[in-house]
Amino acid sequence: MKCPSCSTSSLVITERSDIEIDYCPQCRGVWLDRGELDKLIERSQLEYAPAQGNTGFERIAPHRRRKSSWLSELFD
Repeated sequence: MKCPSCSTSSLVITERSDIEIDYCPQCRGVWLDRGELDKLIERSQLEYAPAQGNTGFERIAPHRRRKSSWLSELFD
């Protein structure tokens, strides 16, 4: 399938964490099939859901690095 954005390159299909991603190696555009965005949203909500009793407003110490998201693995 040709890239809808640049129309000169064919899309490459890759699968990460059971999510199929179509991307263009030329313009780096990313496209998802039906239902794939829902999977991403569901996973992000599960990963970042506050623990019981945790309001999510606690201050993060400046010397601590934030844990990288599984979402960052999709686009390396």
